[in-house]
Amino acid sequence: MDEIDLKLLELLKEDGRASYIDLGKQLNLSEAAVRRRVKKLVDDGIIKKFTIEIKERERAMALTLLSTSPNIPTYEVASNISKIKGVEKVYEITGQYDIAVLISAPSIAEVNKVIDDIRKADGVINTNTVIILREL
Repeated sequence: MDEIDLKLLELLKEDGRASYIDLGKQLNLSEAAVRRRVKKLVDDGIIKKFTIEIKERERAMALTLLSTSPNIPTYEVASNISKIKGVEKVYEITGQYDIAVLISAPSIAEVNKVIDDIRKADGVINTNTVIILREL
């Protein structure tokens, strides 16, 4: 990955729907060159997916910190949790907790259901959840 790829990634983070022509103009590249670079970034796993963000006021969000059982590998617990509907991101972390989970759902009631599903997952022994009030 070079400086042009890094700039391309930044532009795509700002507007994932930008056309290859518009990206090329900003990067002084042809449309075909941008297309090849994006394909390579996808093929190499640098770009995992293209997605949309929904306004936060349209969604309820929470951050849940988990402690896991030493009998089940943390990666296995994290992998299983990542498959739960409403789980946006899963991070293995250091400190008092082992995993941090970002939850997004249409309502607080739905967030609560996701938290209940997380608590039922094998290897989860403790959770601590905070509701996200605002994103800046």
